[in-house]
Amino acid sequence: MDIISGIVSNKILVTAFLGYFIAQIVKAVLEAVIDRTFSIRRLFSGNGGMPSSHSATVCALATMTALVEGVGSFAFAFTVIFAIVVMVDASGVRRETGNQAVILNELMEYFAKLKDNPPRFSHDKLKELIGHTPLQVQTGAALGIITAVVTHFVWK
Repeated sequence: MDIISGIVSNKILVTAFLGYFIAQIVKAVLEAVIDRTFSIRRLFSGNGGMPSSHSATVCALATMTALVEGVGSFAFAFTVIFAIVVMVDASGVRRETGNQAVILNELMEYFAKLKDNPPRFSHDKLKELIGHTPLQVQTGAALGIITAVVTHFVWK
């Protein structure tokens, strides 16, 4: 079997990518409506925002694995544990990292404004939009599950 046709015909893999891309489109549209600006970069940057594209991806992966391989399979068990780890990390460690970046950026701006010998920072502003709120993770998870179920019934 040709590698490309094998990848394109892999229902589980295609669904996981589809979950990611749908979440990114929703995220870009929501931000365009709220901020009244559109950034093409947002379609490809998966960090932070509503909904969580990471959650959508892993939940689409786990759901389609259940539908194709069965809930008693090793593959399903593996993808569920993987999904849990990704979602806990997105709403925990990565979210806290983003919160800390906000504070550090504010401190860098404050110190840069000091008139008497301001410190020189050797790096750019830290990325603040890294993690997700629990609602963003839950919304991404629901989007991934819906994506998998719809794809499963459409893809015969």
